Amino acid sequence: MEFAAPVAATYNPLDYARAPHEMYLALARPKPKALFLGMNPGPFGMAQTGVPFGEVAAVREFLQIDAAVKRPRAEHSKRPIEGFACARSEVSGRRFWGLMAAEFETHDAFFRRAFVWNWCPLAFMTESGANLTPDKLPRAEQAALSEACDSALRTIVAALEPGMVIGVGAFASERAAEALGDAAPRIATVLHPSPASPAANRGWDDAARRQLTACGFFDAAAVPKSQARAK
Repeated sequence: MEFAAPVAATYNPLDYARAPHEMYLALARPKPKALFLGMNPGPFGMAQTGVPFGEVAAVREFLQIDAAVKRPRAEHSKRPIEGFACARSEVSGRRFWGLMAAEFETHDAFFRRAFVWNWCPLAFMTESGANLTPDKLPRAEQAALSEACDSALRTIVAALEPGMVIGVGAFASERAAEALGDAAPRIATVLHPSPASPAANRGWDDAARRQLTACGFFDAAAVPKSQARAK
């Protein structure tokens, strides 16, 4: 696919960050309770590590993934790919994986219960280096991209057979409903952890925990493992 202005650069971490991405795919388990669905890679998360919501510290410490990352074919001068040497922390990834690390003893325990996937694998940047989400693309480009990404989502849902799909943000939930149609498992939504969201900045962990308990992903009576260890 080709993308016109305002897109100045497109990154595909499934290509240049293939090594850590394949390590991540190896963590998947069949029939998880939930498939978490994000929108697309963030510039300091999956764009650097090849892992959805892949903030470097979380990927290295909780997921125990660390591998060589190549450079994109056409790199934006204001958005260099540094892989696991990236010193910037992606807030969304830190919040998301931080909550899962607090709830589950190990990454293996998390992946026995869930998997995380981005609806779109591509990161888009404007001339200034600003991140551009798929919903901001021109309508014709959105239609072609949706066709490919919806097809990929149907494939992964058929392969994993999750009990539910949890959209991380309303956009992801809407895409899941559209792509999966009548064959969709139950679809729920959790607040997106982006720092661009005022609601997320008012206490994302607490809000997400309430939503994930309400939809049945977290057990209502469970005590977060971090709190249990503190006691």
